[in-house]
Amino acid sequence: MDIKAKLKQVLIEELNLEDLTPEEIEDDAQLFGEGLGLDSLDAVELVVVIQKHFGVEIKDMEEGRPALQSIDSLAAFIEDKQQG
Repeated sequence: MDIKAKLKQVLIEELNLEDLTPEEIEDDAQLFGEGLGLDSLDAVELVVVIQKHFGVEIKDMEEGRPALQSIDSLAAFIEDKQQG
């Protein structure tokens, strides 16, 4: 399973997005606001989920804000941190 597919599955399971399937989540859809509609509490939970499932830590909002834009940006961030 590639990172984007795993991310989508993890988001659905961990953030209780039961009304969505991984196929319904666009890679470039915004995670917050208009896209998936996540909020600031979800952001905190998402940081924990990323560390738990991918072993990657988001240290602060300066690092996290660009990473948490979409599935594409989050997958790129995780790949970069896992290789580094």
